[in-house]
Amino acid sequence: QVQLVESGGGLVQAGGSLRLSCAASGRTFDIYLMGWFRQAPGKEREFVAAIRWSGGSTSYADSVKGRFTISRDNAKNTVLLQMNSLKPGDTAVYYCAERGFGLPDYRSWGQGTQVTVSS
Repeated sequence: QVQLVESGGGLVQAGGSLRLSCAASGRTFDIYLMGWFRQAPGKEREFVAAIRWSGGSTSYADSVKGRFTISRDNAKNTVLLQMNSLKPGDTAVYYCAERGFGLPDYRSWGQGTQVTVSS
């Protein structure tokens, strides 16, 4: 099993930046994909970005392309989400999650970190 802990959320003004971190522990050798998701009040959880644990290929939601960057530090078992040009619409609880090899769904989730963007 993989355990995930997010950090780095907070309050920022529109146009500002934040960097989220997700530290993985446990069976990290079994990780295939790491992703970031977010859930705003009253809305469904939505995909933000993902990165292959090996190789580093990335994907992004259209709403964050060009503003957010996902990266990983395998030596530290950490995934980062650099968020620039933040908008009030980015306000949400952000979660990281991991998916194992050959599995269709994300299986382990962090506890979430709040990001609030003021106008």
